[in-house]
Amino acid sequence: MSPAIGMHDRTVPPVAGGEGPLHVAIIMDGNGRWAKQRGLPRALGHRAGVAALRRTVEGAAELGIGRLTVFGFSTENWRRPQSEVSEILGLMKTYFASDLARLERDGVRVRIVGRRVGLTPDILAIVEEAEARTAGNDAFHLQVAFNYGGRADITDAARKFAMLVEQGRARAADLDEAGFEAQLSTWPSGAPDLIVRTGGERRISNFLLWECAYAELIFQDIYWPDYGPEPLKAALAEFRSRERRYGGVGVDDVLAAG
Repeated sequence: MSPAIGMHDRTVPPVAGGEGPLHVAIIMDGNGRWAKQRGLPRALGHRAGVAALRRTVEGAAELGIGRLTVFGFSTENWRRPQSEVSEILGLMKTYFASDLARLERDGVRVRIVGRRVGLTPDILAIVEEAEARTAGNDAFHLQVAFNYGGRADITDAARKFAMLVEQGRARAADLDEAGFEAQLSTWPSGAPDLIVRTGGERRISNFLLWECAYAELIFQDIYWPDYGPEPLKAALAEFRSRERRYGGVGVDDVLAAG
């Protein structure tokens, strides 16, 4: 694994034109196929993926992104072979052990979203330490979806509100979209402007199902271990070339109608 590089050790020119996106989410896909392509064990693909995460976090901050959400480990990933699950969990511990001090120093606020029930004490301790040590930072927000699934999060949010009703603290008639969103583990981070998936697949895979309603989707044919500032910059350029309508009409439509 390559050594950590400080966020200000590399200069990536900003993408010209347009504003944002302020919040980018990434489905980090292709570790296993990257390793297979090179005749390597899948574990080495995951290790290379950690190095890619480091590069991408650094690049995102330098490209003007304010919040980065990455899909680290899904509720479905527990079905993988135990050896692979153990490797992924071990790499999470390694990443924060090696990078937490740098993230803290560089003003990065770390937040872990997803189910915490069922996490082992050592993983839970790392999650809580990372959040506690960076709670006062605001230069950049790194949100890691860990033991996370979009359907599971929506189900948990519905259960939370139902419990409030049972306890007499809310009424069913009180529920609106904003109130429901406040029960999600991602609240109050808000919806991403852009969701990127690497690895060549064209699907969301149970990621941010509520939050992705009006996110722009970009699919890149690059395996995650090869990712970094340049592919991210390309995704931002494509994002900024699009017109976001949010269910309304675009500028061209208005001019044509006039």
